[in-house]
Amino acid sequence: MFTGIVEELGRLESLCDHRIRIAATRVVEDVDIGESIAVNGCCLTVVAIGEGWWEADISEETVARTSLASLSDGDNVNLERAVRASDRLGGHVVQGHVDGVGEIVEPVPDLRVRVPASLLPYLVEKGSVTVDGVSLTVVEPLDDGFTVAIIPHTADVTTLGAKRPGDVVNLEVDVMAKYVERLVSAYLSDGRGART
Repeated sequence: MFTGIVEELGRLESLCDHRIRIAATRVVEDVDIGESIAVNGCCLTVVAIGEGWWEADISEETVARTSLASLSDGDNVNLERAVRASDRLGGHVVQGHVDGVGEIVEPVPDLRVRVPASLLPYLVEKGSVTVDGVSLTVVEPLDDGFTVAIIPHTADVTTLGAKRPGDVVNLEVDVMAKYVERLVSAYLSDGRGART
């Protein structure tokens, strides 16, 4: 589990043969092989660590569901280690399981993101959403996406400040909203649920 509070901007060193290498300093200070680090909001398992770098294997599922394959060597990435039970939960509950890939329509400070239609029901005013691993609050849900207000600090310490129209981003909607939908769908009478 993550919080969506980015700890460090890392740098992609390489991505080939389903192995990604990230240059980083802070997130490798006390991490062990087998632990999780979120890269642009995508939970990856550390499989190798060295001085100032770490590596993870990337499955076909990860390639298909995230924007990681669109990165180029040298690109900055948002990094966050998994939360400890004793840490503050500064953002919201983030699993690091990317729900879809969105597209930047307008850059910061009033970031507008276009999303797949399947994610629209989970976006509500003042609700939580994760964009490239950054915990954000929805300002306005739209017919094709949402807007969020990005403060200068967030723009400076994450990749969001460098995103331009047309750039793709990883999206994770609030997992609690997905669970609520699943639980109540059995009681809906409009044909979507099992009971009428």
